[in-house]
Amino acid sequence: MASFGHILVCLAVFTHITGSLAFLEGLYCGLDNCYEILGVDRDSSKTEITKAYRKMARTWHPDMQKSQEKKEEATLMFQKIANAYEILRDEEQRNDYDYMLDHPDEYLANYYRYYRRRYAPKVDVRIVIGVTITIVSAIQYWGAWNNYNTALQYLSKEPKYRIQAMDIARKEGLLNTGKKKDRRSKEEIRNEEDAIVRKVIEEKMDIRGGYRRPKITDILWVQLVFSPYYLVMYIHWWLRWIWKFWIKREEYGDEEKLYIIRKFMKHGSTAWDTVSEDDKDNYLHLELWKKEKFLVWKQKQEDDMKAKLAENARYKSYRRYMKKGGPGQMTFGPE
Repeated sequence: MASFGHILVCLAVFTHITGSLAFLEGLYCGLDNCYEILGVDRDSSKTEITKAYRKMARTWHPDMQKSQEKKEEATLMFQKIANAYEILRDEEQRNDYDYMLDHPDEYLANYYRYYRRRYAPKVDVRIVIGVTITIVSAIQYWGAWNNYNTALQYLSKEPKYRIQAMDIARKEGLLNTGKKKDRRSKEEIRNEEDAIVRKVIEEKMDIRGGYRRPKITDILWVQLVFSPYYLVMYIHWWLRWIWKFWIKREEYGDEEKLYIIRKFMKHGSTAWDTVSEDDKDNYLHLELWKKEKFLVWKQKQEDDMKAKLAENARYKSYRRYMKKGGPGQMTFGPE
C-alpha cells in the first residue's frame, strides 16, 4: 500500500507539472489560460467569446474605476482580456493555442508557431507578388518609352538621320518650301522643323533594335501571361527544325540561314534588329551559316580591327602607357 501511495503522489506531481508546462512566459496569455481569462471554455463559439469579451471589457475598463489603485489593477486586467480576445477570435491563432495546450512538451514547435504567426506578413503573398510584378512592368514600360524618346531626340539632331528626314519631309510637302516670306521667328521655324523631323524619323524611317518603339507585349506581365504560348511555339519551332533539317535533310532557307548566322555572332534579338538588310544580304552572300566560312570571316574581322587599332594614335599611346605599368605606374610629370 505504501508503494501504491507513492505512485499516486508521483502521478499527481507529474500531472501538475505537465499542466503548468502548457503555459509559457511570453507566449499567448503567458502563465494564464486565455479561456479562463474570458470565462469561456474550448468549446465556446466565436460569438460566445465576443460576448464574454464585451462583458468583461465593460467591467474592467479603467474609466469605470474610481480610485487610482483600482484603475491600475483594471488596466492590467483589461490588457489581459484584450490580449486573450485577440488570440481566441482569430481562428489560426486559436488553433495554435489549442495545440500548445494539448502538446505542452513541444517547446520549440510552440514557440515557432507563435512567432511565425505573429511576425508573418498579414497580406496574401499572391497579392504581394502581383503588385510587385505590376510595379516592375510599369517601370519597365516607362523606361522603354523614356529611352525611345531619348533616342528620337538624339537621331533628330544626328546629321545623317536629320538630312534623310528633311529630304523625306520635302518630298511629302511637310515643310514650307514656298517663296512666300515666313514671318515667324527663327526659333519657331526651328521648333517646327524639329517636330517634323522627329515625326518623319518615327513614322517613315527604319528604326529598330534599341531605338524601336516600345510594345505592350514587351512588359513583364504580358510576357508571364503568354509564357505558356511562347513555350509551345518554341517547342513547335524546334520540332519543325529537327524534322525538316535533321531528319529529312532539307536545304536551309534564308530565314534559317540568318538564324544560324545570328547564333554564330551571339547576337540577341535586339542587337540583330540593328543589323541592316544590306549587311544581312552580304552575310548570306558570304555563306556565313557554314561554320568554317564564318570562322574565316570572323578571324578576318578581328585582324582588320587590330590593324586599325595599330594605326590609331590614341591606341598607340595607350599601349605605351600599359607597357610602362598601366594604372599602377609611378610618374613624376609629363613625358
